[in-house]
Amino acid sequence: MADAPVVPPFEPGPAEYVYAAVADHVAARIDAGELRPGARLPGERALAEEYGVALGTVRRAVEELRERELVVTLPAKGTFVRKVED
Repeated sequence: MADAPVVPPFEPGPAEYVYAAVADHVAARIDAGELRPGARLPGERALAEEYGVALGTVRRAVEELRERELVVTLPAKGTFVRKVED
């Protein structure tokens, strides 16, 4: 039985946008199964604290994840990992 992929620690490089690095890291967590389809992402403030970035950076990262169709945001409910449809 194959082990689940391991998500490397969050370490944005100097030549990349921090919001993209956050989005990439959350996407890796989704790919690794750490965040399953239907799971609610932590709130923006909690994500900003977790990643040590500004609230605006997290907002842009979540926007990027929506553009990649990895998450969906429901007003007054939160942001959820999209369910993969066949």
